[in-house]
Amino acid sequence: MRISCVIVQRRCMAATLLLLLSTTSFLVSARTAQAQEPAAGVTLDELTVTGDGTAAIGYQPRRSSFGTGTETPLLDTPANIAVVSQAVLRDQRVLSLDEALRNVSGIAQTNSLGGTQEGVVRRGFGTTRDSSILRDGRRTVLQQNFSHSIERVEVLKGPASLLYGISEPGGLINLVSKRPLFTRRNSLDVTATSFGGAIIQPDLTGPIEGTNLAYRIVGDVQDYDYWRNFGTIQRQVAAPSLTWRGDDTTVTIGYEFAHYNIPFDRGTTFDPRTGRPLRVPRERRFDEALSRVEAMSHLGSLDIEHRFNDAWKMQVGFTASNLTYDDNQIRPVSYNAATGFLTRRADATRGADFNSQVARVDLVGRFEALGLRHDLLVGAMHERVDYYRRESYRGANQDGFNVFDPVYGQIAASNRLSLPASNNRDRLINTSLYLQDSIHLTDQLTLVAGASAQFFDQLAFAGVPAVVSTDINGIKPLPRAGLVYKIAPHLSVYGSYTQSFRPNVTDLDRTGALLPEEGDAWEVGVRAELGTGLLVTGAVFDTEKTNVLVTQVVNGIRTAATAGKARSRGFELDVAGQILPDWSVIGSYGFTDAIVTEDPLLAGNQLLNTPRTTATLFVTHQVGLVAPATTVGSVQFGDGFLEVGMGSRYVGERPGDAANTFTLPDYVVCDAFLSYRTSVNGLPAALQLNLKNFLDETYYPSSGASNVLVAVGEPFQALVTARVSW
Repeated sequence: MRISCVIVQRRCMAATLLLLLSTTSFLVSARTAQAQEPAAGVTLDELTVTGDGTAAIGYQPRRSSFGTGTETPLLDTPANIAVVSQAVLRDQRVLSLDEALRNVSGIAQTNSLGGTQEGVVRRGFGTTRDSSILRDGRRTVLQQNFSHSIERVEVLKGPASLLYGISEPGGLINLVSKRPLFTRRNSLDVTATSFGGAIIQPDLTGPIEGTNLAYRIVGDVQDYDYWRNFGTIQRQVAAPSLTWRGDDTTVTIGYEFAHYNIPFDRGTTFDPRTGRPLRVPRERRFDEALSRVEAMSHLGSLDIEHRFNDAWKMQVGFTASNLTYDDNQIRPVSYNAATGFLTRRADATRGADFNSQVARVDLVGRFEALGLRHDLLVGAMHERVDYYRRESYRGANQDGFNVFDPVYGQIAASNRLSLPASNNRDRLINTSLYLQDSIHLTDQLTLVAGASAQFFDQLAFAGVPAVVSTDINGIKPLPRAGLVYKIAPHLSVYGSYTQSFRPNVTDLDRTGALLPEEGDAWEVGVRAELGTGLLVTGAVFDTEKTNVLVTQVVNGIRTAATAGKARSRGFELDVAGQILPDWSVIGSYGFTDAIVTEDPLLAGNQLLNTPRTTATLFVTHQVGLVAPATTVGSVQFGDGFLEVGMGSRYVGERPGDAANTFTLPDYVVCDAFLSYRTSVNGLPAALQLNLKNFLDETYYPSSGASNVLVAVGEPFQALVTARVSW
């Protein structure tokens, strides 16, 4: 039976790669010269953003301000930007940021601290809490960012410090919030999961009659069983927002409250003798039911756009975020392969209080000088990010947990306060001044050039009494240059050079002063719109990073150091849009060669949690009308339309620790969905079935830098969603 499953999975992987690599040639012949209308009665969601463009139609991204700071067609952007649209999030029934990013090339999960934080590797670089996840273009301190309040997810590959200040050279991830619409649109999604439990997600928006105001209220309530042998998932999100629209000025204020109580699950253990996972049921946890984190967050935002005339406008943005949490965890420390016993330790955090304030002002204008058109961006950003943990508890190591015959309840939450690890603060203040000019040298050739200055001040200390580990400040200039050449109206090539800068941030047990990380990146790419329905992007990149943060865990002690240099080179292909009027696709292929190039201990090693190869393909087909309108009793059902979709993703082998002593195996996971759309008494309605990991593959998405801290991927899950709109 296992052999049959493996054969099916490998065929699924082969089909993914074959379809993805042949997509472009197929589409060139399949597309007609003119756009064709979708099948009658089937409507693709259209996402709009503040500005004069459409962010996405169906699966196809069109424009974004993420890469240049101004609303720009992706064809004119000298960077690789991938957009996961609302239609993709809906069809795949995405419930986490990790699920959304599976559609993007060169992306992998890294240490998620037992599933309590979002950790993402981009082009080989990235850690938890690396300031790479933004909300509406501004940094926050949230550790669980994705919810029903998110409209779409954007990924900017490569360094982006000129526009967004402190960042990793692998790129940034931007979650775009749902904002008020001046057209009434309400919906309610109710989902049942095979894990046991339910998810309720209302989304209400529209104008306030007789005023220039529009509102939006988004909710997300999740309460279902954790898939392993004990635990529950509980989340509540409420996100109201309000927009005022005048003749030349638009003002939007938003607020989001979130509360969650979720397992702190450190996963499973790999046998140090074989380098393979222990032969135990994947549902078996090696901790206790008390291993949980309870957190509460607040996120407030203000966005103002004022147009002086058709050529000039000013944008002002402010975001404040706060996260408080307490946690308990039973941390695996070491494994004795001879006895099958795991040594564990009870740890806890009390009084964690994270805060950030980010303010940004941009002046955007268009003018002509010396016969050339210029698109100018001048701006300033100030951000203050403060991580503070009041109390840290470290229990004594306790041996004797038999992973093959576990007995729970023999270890309790720790009450042993660790003075050296308490009173832990990491505060970063950064002011960025930047200027960027897009110079249209000809109708086909555009030069994008700019520079910024980062004024930073970082202070980190821990302990009672406090011991300062980092106290640095300075000024860092950063350049950016790029060229875009339009070979044809729907075909462009680009090249770019960019730099990044980020003071190192860590909350590990032992660390000294850490020098800031710096990155340099070269990139060459091609982007094509095939017909009016599909965007294809290919990119080759070469990135080097110095003072790389490397974490290791030895006998439960977490340490941090900066490696000399690391290099990442590779190729990426991203495809999104329509193949034919009733066929949509989103897919990607990424090859990343990321290694440490200079370090006394780690030189030549591959970077932690970074696969050489990733590939995804998700295809949907709108079957069309399958059932005519009918009446049952007093209930009127409209015409019924069917949509089906299926996809798979492949993730290659990855090192499980910085020393490369063990490897996480490659895997293939396949998903599918079926959606039936109709109306009930005149109200649009849908019933959707999602089958996630329908081949029930056992896989390990990431490691916590140790063979006893390996995350286990979710098994087969069925979700049934009923959706009504009005």
